[in-house]
Amino acid sequence: MDYRLEIDGTPATIPGGTGVLLLHPSTGETDRIDTDFLKTDTDHFLVVSTRTTAREVRQKLEYYDVDEERAEILDTLSIDRGYSRRKTDTVHYVAAPDDVDGIVEHIDGFLENHDGKLRLSFDSVTELAYYAGDDDALEAVDRIIELLKKHDAVGLFHLSEEPHDPSIVDDFRDRFDGVIDLDEDGNVDADF
Repeated sequence: MDYRLEIDGTPATIPGGTGVLLLHPSTGETDRIDTDFLKTDTDHFLVVSTRTTAREVRQKLEYYDVDEERAEILDTLSIDRGYSRRKTDTVHYVAAPDDVDGIVEHIDGFLENHDGKLRLSFDSVTELAYYAGDDDALEAVDRIIELLKKHDAVGLFHLSEEPHDPSIVDDFRDRFDGVIDLDEDGNVDADF
């Protein structure tokens, strides 16, 4: 199954099972890329948020006019920060931002329980590495990409280059079928 991409400078379609790395210098322009990825050619999508709370994810989806009926959110921050949280059918939480097994298990359950064209946004791998360490973040990416392949789904993984050693950025880059390189001005350079 192929998925359309509506992101300037990228291929028109990508096959199911594809993981795409979004490399960026700051988070400023990532919301536009992320929401363009989620709202195109999608039956259901999951946002794994290690950088913002579920409430902030909802605000972003609303602002960019993404159909929230198709959305599920996994908030990894609120419990750790002591924020109030209300679990619903579409908003879920894990015990801590470094709960790699809990995150991967939730992604697996989401993919297992939904049909059609499924997308995943992981925002952000940088934050996961901050909480869990580089090795666990790399392993989590490997496990999630295997799940995307198994379920013929696609995923967009955010990674900020600034906090990471260049060799770690290369380790992440090597795991993906496509890389979207976003510069400070919002220009895209894609490598698929």
